[in-house]
Amino acid sequence: MKIICIGRNYIAHANELNNPLPTEPIFFLKPETALIRAGLPFFYPDFSSDIHYEVEFVVRICKLGKHIQEKFAHKYYKEFSVGIDFTARDLQENCKQKGLPWEISKAFDSSAPVGEFINKSEFSDINDIDFSLEINGNTVQKGNTGMMIFSVNKIISYVSSFLTLKIGDLIFTGTPAGVGPIKRNDNLSAYLQNRKLLEVNVR
Repeated sequence: MKIICIGRNYIAHANELNNPLPTEPIFFLKPETALIRAGLPFFYPDFSSDIHYEVEFVVRICKLGKHIQEKFAHKYYKEFSVGIDFTARDLQENCKQKGLPWEISKAFDSSAPVGEFINKSEFSDINDIDFSLEINGNTVQKGNTGMMIFSVNKIISYVSSFLTLKIGDLIFTGTPAGVGPIKRNDNLSAYLQNRKLLEVNVR
């Protein structure tokens, strides 16, 4: 199982980090060890002093596929959730400045908690699903899948031209504006259409 993460898929988020807008999906990978088992906390790592949250709409792949045409992409998923892409921003900036790969800042253990999954039949339009993140009861991020630069089906078609998608693979589809730092003892709650699917405590 692999976690495929899409970068810069919301205009406002790209702008807040002063990144150029992509003309095609940008993706990177996280390993299975980036997941957090339900109910367990996120332990702030000692290799960073600037961990940021990024809430994302998550799709779980249900069918093996490669070179998937966009018009058939909807057959490759049945469930949605929300997840948090934890990012060691200080390590990421250091890698960018040196022109180095920055997996060290994204793919570390427990960097991709994911919530409960919901069947797609509960949603009338995949391109109009709200999601959000609260920290200590305060809303810090709000997004809607209709705001994505590249749709879920476009992402699946594009990524599958490079990587074989396998059953159980997760796709983090990008984060809206509002990312920021976390600190120990924070409580993070992520929602899909006002339904809380994920809760993570920072220790």
